[in-house]
Amino acid sequence: MNDAIPASFVVSAPSGAGKTSLADRLLAGVSNITRTISHTTRTPRSHETDGVDYFFVDRPAFEATVAADGFLEWATVHCHLYGTPRAEIERIQLGGNDALMVIDVQGAAAVRRMLPDAVTIFVLPPSRKALIERLDGRDGLGGGEGRAERLRVAEHEIAEYVSYDYVIINDDFELAVQELVAIVNAERCRQRRRQADAEQLLADFRAASADA
Repeated sequence: MNDAIPASFVVSAPSGAGKTSLADRLLAGVSNITRTISHTTRTPRSHETDGVDYFFVDRPAFEATVAADGFLEWATVHCHLYGTPRAEIERIQLGGNDALMVIDVQGAAAVRRMLPDAVTIFVLPPSRKALIERLDGRDGLGGGEGRAERLRVAEHEIAEYVSYDYVIINDDFELAVQELVAIVNAERCRQRRRQADAEQLLADFRAASADA
């Protein structure tokens, strides 16, 4: 007995705050939730695989999908295009799974407009210093203009935390994982998602009473 309505979850964070690592742990530890695979025009990082982490496409292919209204949301981030295909959400939820979108604040704003019931979660770094250290250690970004640009964007993105349903501070990673899992489990217990199960149980009781 489990006819719960699939949910849509959105996880956002400034670059380097750990949203991808948290999402990976959530997916590894919780059943019936699948991450949407976004399209992007940026080059894969050393640890990324096409069709697993992202679909890496060129700009003309991306723009063709935009023209065909094929994205639920799309945005320009650090000079690259990112987008979540509408078909990804449909594929996941028709299979009975919750959909997990790991996207930036621009994409999250678009998802709120298109999917008002989406559950949005923002991940904060514990401090500006910690974010700088994480950025410096990722793919050899180091200092300079690249880091400065990401910090400017991070300030804007962090200000958007007020638009999200939940906020996680990724200081203790294991605690942050526990909080993310708790959010997903709590949202799955909402009355509207369990309505079909509850109504079926109530119908069974009523049928038994009528036969008594």
